Amino acid sequence: MLRFIQAIADKILTIGLGRVLGLLLVFLFVMLRVWDPIPVELLRLKTFDIYQIVKPRKVTARPVVIIDIDEESLKTYGQFPWPRTRLAILIEKLHALGAAAIGFDILFPEQDRMSPKSLAGDIAGIDDTMRATLEKLPSNDMIFGNAIGGARVVVGQSGYHEPIGDASRKWQSEASFAYMGGKPDPFLLKFPGIIENVPEIETKAAGHGIVTIRPEQDGIVRRVPAVMKVKGKTSPALSIELMRVATGQKTILIKRDDAGLKSIVLAGAEIPTDRNGQVWVYFSKHDPTRFISIKSILEDELSPGALNGRLALVGASAVGLHDLKPTPVDGAVPGVEVHAQLIESVLTRSTLLRPNYAIGVEMLLIIVVGVGIVVLVPMLGALRVLVTGAAVAVILAAGSWLLYDRYLILIDVLLPLASSFAIYFVLTFINYFREELQRNAIRGAFGQYLSPALVQQLTQDPDMLVLGGETREITVMFSDVRQFTAISETYRDDPQGLTTLMNRFLSPLSDVIMERKGTIDKYMGDAIMAFWNAPLEDKAHAGNACDAALQMLSELSDLNIHLKREATEAGREFIPLRAGIGINTGNCLVGNLGSTRRFNYSALGDAVNLASRIEGLTKHYRLSVLTGDDTVRLAPDHAFIEVDMIRVVGKQIPQRIYALLGGPELAASASFREFLEQHQQAINSYRAMDWADASFALASAEKDLPAAVDVTGLYALYRDRIRQFQLNAPPKNWDGVYIATKK
Repeated sequence: MLRFIQAIADKILTIGLGRVLGLLLVFLFVMLRVWDPIPVELLRLKTFDIYQIVKPRKVTARPVVIIDIDEESLKTYGQFPWPRTRLAILIEKLHALGAAAIGFDILFPEQDRMSPKSLAGDIAGIDDTMRATLEKLPSNDMIFGNAIGGARVVVGQSGYHEPIGDASRKWQSEASFAYMGGKPDPFLLKFPGIIENVPEIETKAAGHGIVTIRPEQDGIVRRVPAVMKVKGKTSPALSIELMRVATGQKTILIKRDDAGLKSIVLAGAEIPTDRNGQVWVYFSKHDPTRFISIKSILEDELSPGALNGRLALVGASAVGLHDLKPTPVDGAVPGVEVHAQLIESVLTRSTLLRPNYAIGVEMLLIIVVGVGIVVLVPMLGALRVLVTGAAVAVILAAGSWLLYDRYLILIDVLLPLASSFAIYFVLTFINYFREELQRNAIRGAFGQYLSPALVQQLTQDPDMLVLGGETREITVMFSDVRQFTAISETYRDDPQGLTTLMNRFLSPLSDVIMERKGTIDKYMGDAIMAFWNAPLEDKAHAGNACDAALQMLSELSDLNIHLKREATEAGREFIPLRAGIGINTGNCLVGNLGSTRRFNYSALGDAVNLASRIEGLTKHYRLSVLTGDDTVRLAPDHAFIEVDMIRVVGKQIPQRIYALLGGPELAASASFREFLEQHQQAINSYRAMDWADASFALASAEKDLPAAVDVTGLYALYRDRIRQFQLNAPPKNWDGVYIATKK
């Protein structure tokens, strides 16, 4: 076994790793074409859509007219459905105008509720004589059926996704089928149920066609089933059946091979289909001149013989009837127009063809082009192969277009082109600059937001970095400048000066973060986002983040001294720079996040969002640094005081927040411990709704206030709350949680 593995390894080294990977990619792309997942199929369909958008079908003949239930008709005759006696009149008038055949893209599965007998039972106040007279009158369905029997009319039926309908009924007027190459049943689209019309209509019709149109995965109609299996019975589409009836044919011939259906033959004309019996419709742009309003027919606005020899399709364009379909060349057209365009395409011999051998051609292109690149790259070099490959790409794209333009054949070259580019890049770069590119990538990705020492450590040991994302506990910091708008106003005539100011502000703060082992995620104007414990492990990440925050405040204080002196010398108003800092700790996803073209080493997670919310609360609580509960837990040697229990925007669970007042030295001092005890007593009394004790504890805490601690603003806020609660007491079940209404 070991010898076999060694032999394979030696063979790979002999052939070359790049070539082996290239051949593997050829195989994978061939398998991808065989598998043909939905994204690949949609890309192919979108390519074919572009062809039709660039060159839609030209209308050279109008063998079909759409008798339209439009808005004007609804306005004249009222809401649809109408009494079927009106449709009976429509058939008579269409027949008189010379229509060769009439098709209904409308279903009539229930009895007409406006028939005399139905009205007799529904109308109140009529006498028995009148009721008996109404009940003896023929039904609207019978009148409609008789009108259908007096002309060549095809009625629509619908395939259904559930097994409903009566499959045992067989109408004498149904089409028969002949087969060449075997029965098509394994390949036809199947519907387990059928929705038919009432018997009075079905028995009189000259034909029965399925109106069901199945859009592609993206909702666009590109193919229409010519024949399908509906409740176990082979049935033609409405458009095919209408042409059969118009030409007086009885039988439809279905041709198939081992790959599936090839075509159907009707009246000597061969209609190409895909393997499932669907016709690729070559669409023209939506043309209102195809449509004639039903109102124009019923009111005799057309001249005699206006429809001589034409097929009439009755359907709806009115928006309220919800029969609109997107096509490759139009965002939405009435569904009946899809049937009309299919008939136009067939009768003008301009249907699109995607032959069953198309898959084989596309697989062959993948193999020939891919293997050619595998062979040529080591021989000719990357640049020459790139030029040659570009020429081949142009030839393939042009060939695909010419097949469509001249022969209406659809062959996809997108996947062969994609495979060739993938193989080319693998072969070109597999053996170049592997180590150097890796190090450069690390330097480029982390040099702007990690200290040079950490970057050097990563380049020497890249395994320390997990690319693509990993979950780990980190401490996140958000820092933002207070009153930045007011500060910007003082530089309204000196935008360059404002830029310089921000550089002077961000540079020292960034240096502090990196010196304390932090990673700078991004700058957002005057704000900084940073985190600790990624990409390199930092066991003291919470403490380092707290130390960085305190040092940032110190740097900011020094900067304000210089800015005040400069403002005084320039005669400009001085507004000190003050920062609000929010810190929180928790599990997050960290890694290279973004797109394949542009990404950034960043962090995502609830802890990040909470850190941002905490930073926003510093202004409300008039404190410089606020932290979350987990940060306090992991940095116990720092000086924290509890500030509040809050429910931030977007979260239901209350969060306990703390103020960071100093480092370990302050935390260990006796004065701070005495102050902390009084402060916590004030917080506890406040939550217990003991307002007097809370006020007393606040006053006592202020007396014990260490020199380095400033909580004046916070205590003023609590005194305001206590006064408000003394005037308007909270409910007895109050949980002491403050609800933040702003981010």
